[in-house]
Amino acid sequence: MSTFGRRSALDPKAQPSAPGIPRPQPTAPSRPAVPVAQPQVSSGNSVARTQAARPRRTDEYYELKTQIFGALIDTIDLAQLAKMDSDQAREEIRDIVNDIISVKNVVMSIAEQEDLLEDICNDVLGYGPLEPLLARDDIADIMVNGSDRVFIEVEGRVQETDVRFRDGAQLLNICQRIVSQVGRRVDESSPICDARLPDGSRVNVIAPPLAIDGAVLTIRKFKKDKLTLDQLVNYGTITPEGAQILQIIGRVRCNVLISGGTGSGKTTLLNTLTRYIDTTERIITCEDAAELQLQQPHVVRLETRPPNIEGEGEITMRDLVKNCLRMRPERIIVGEVRGPEAFDLLQAMNTGHDGSMGTLHANSPREAMSRLESMITMGGYTLPSRTIREMIVSSVDVIVQASRLRDGSRRITHITEVLGMEGDVITTQDLFVYELLGEDAQGNIIGRHRSTGIGRPAFWDRARYYNEETRLAAALDASDVREGRVA
Repeated sequence: MSTFGRRSALDPKAQPSAPGIPRPQPTAPSRPAVPVAQPQVSSGNSVARTQAARPRRTDEYYELKTQIFGALIDTIDLAQLAKMDSDQAREEIRDIVNDIISVKNVVMSIAEQEDLLEDICNDVLGYGPLEPLLARDDIADIMVNGSDRVFIEVEGRVQETDVRFRDGAQLLNICQRIVSQVGRRVDESSPICDARLPDGSRVNVIAPPLAIDGAVLTIRKFKKDKLTLDQLVNYGTITPEGAQILQIIGRVRCNVLISGGTGSGKTTLLNTLTRYIDTTERIITCEDAAELQLQQPHVVRLETRPPNIEGEGEITMRDLVKNCLRMRPERIIVGEVRGPEAFDLLQAMNTGHDGSMGTLHANSPREAMSRLESMITMGGYTLPSRTIREMIVSSVDVIVQASRLRDGSRRITHITEVLGMEGDVITTQDLFVYELLGEDAQGNIIGRHRSTGIGRPAFWDRARYYNEETRLAAALDASDVREGRVA
């Protein structure tokens, strides 16, 4: 029997808690999990068990688990447990739970006991029932609709899982644990919250009373191995020639907007483009929930802040963008443009911060420009429409459109240049487009990327300045030969 994490024979409540660890109440019927250590994604055997079908938990199972969890809290020394690394803490908890099962004469199979041990370890050290899902690298989204319905997205398709929470209180406790790590809260007074996991995965929580059927938790997972443009080529998201053009666009400091719908891969694409920024450049990122993962050494990451319980202290995206102009940036990257900060980003792009990037929600490059104009107008600016459009034209060089097709696949459908104005209309030209050709018997979309035959894009002189004109010409010519020139 392991004893390192046990309490002394004194009153259990006399033992001090580890700093920042809430003391659970053993008598509560819906006891929240206790965050005694930085949550770690479990791996190995737990992943294999998760991917196999697991039976839906019964009420009797949760009642037994609550009893054993209460006995565990009465026995274990949280202060000592907090000093252990994740593997040591997990082994200590397993030893104590095994002892408790023996003392209580609980009859269960080896498989049931192993599942119980794993569940309790996840409750104490991690994110409870979510841990096995977080361990899987093939899941793109986890969607929790109340305590008893959990959906995941795998390979672009949504499917329901057998994962469930003990009750709404356990789900809300895990939501609070997640958001508290980034200094935020979720409760009746602040029922909507954006946060992130330690690996950068994006989290959104909406709690009762706004969520009628219980707290709703949505996690946009990040892959452990960061995607590259070469991998996007392998997935068919873009052709090798299109990927080379994107590399050059990132390298030669074009101002880029990445447009797309929800789940289309905008942030992933933004991450891949930032790989081609020179390591000597000072980059400042502004995000609602920090999820960009830049590899350069000189990166400053800024994050918005919601108001406190008195409704004060809010720091908006616009505040961040305006302030980063005073921080000597060479490139400004905005995780998502969704409001009046669009005006400040365009100002930055137009005043010596070439190579800035951002994402926004729109279904086509032309809709992206219309949304920019709308967001600036929403900020209370009374500028004429033509003036706003001239600002867009002088600031944005390239719009990259990402789309999630109906079969779940993701494609870069447009690489579009912003050229200028004809009257009151912004003119653009497509360098690359994706054509839908049909679908196969399994419902998978069939299509092709093709060049539009533009021999010299508008940023040709910029490419020549950075000695990239040869590669740019080769990429355009190669795609013309392979796909066929289109007038």
